[in-house]
Amino acid sequence: MRLSGKRALCTASAQGIGRATAIAFAREGATVLATDRNAEGLKGLPEGIETFVLDVTDQAAVDEAVARTKPDILFNCAGVVHGGTIEQATDEDFDFAFELNVKSIFRTIRAAVPGMVERGGGTIVNIASAASSIIGVPNRCVYGASKAGIIGLTKSVAVDYVTKGIRVNAICPGTVDSPSLHERLRATGDYEGAMKSFIARQPMGRIAQAEEIAAMAVYLASDESAFVTGQAMVIDGGWTAS
Repeated sequence: MRLSGKRALCTASAQGIGRATAIAFAREGATVLATDRNAEGLKGLPEGIETFVLDVTDQAAVDEAVARTKPDILFNCAGVVHGGTIEQATDEDFDFAFELNVKSIFRTIRAAVPGMVERGGGTIVNIASAASSIIGVPNRCVYGASKAGIIGLTKSVAVDYVTKGIRVNAICPGTVDSPSLHERLRATGDYEGAMKSFIARQPMGRIAQAEEIAAMAVYLASDESAFVTGQAMVIDGGWTAS
């Protein structure tokens, strides 16, 4: 098992990519602390995965989770998707997107890095998005800006700690099948039409499964990727290939 003997702290583990990754880490032998602010969602995780209710916008709670786990692996997945152009965006949208999408990662990394340095290393995997500095996406102004911020943060920390045994990478998915996606599709008022539009932008003709993103997270968390750091790994069904 690729993660045997490793301790993993995972955020946003109640559903979607976060849930799939917590399960995949545990399957590969890691001792997993799966966190989310949704206590009910955490209850459905498989036996053997420890859970902890965590608001990643609360530094004291983040510090407690890190102290409890002493993670060798930190997986950051918490985030929110705002729609609209810059004319439609509000200051509140912008502030909240950066608070949850970027600053939560800043908090968890800042809390986890000292222990990783002391223990001789660790791996950090952040969920960004293809909709970021990689590709501009219509009606995703605030979201794209915040996800680009994650890529910048990832690269900066990777460079600062490359000689300390800490590797930091980002995963940049295209459209992923998840409960939050279906909520956004329903909110359009034309679920079927919106789904067709999302599928159409992936040349493979489908959207990703959360487990496919989790497989990349396992690779980046494991020693198989020992020479990989500071990278934005795109998983998008060929969307940004051309």
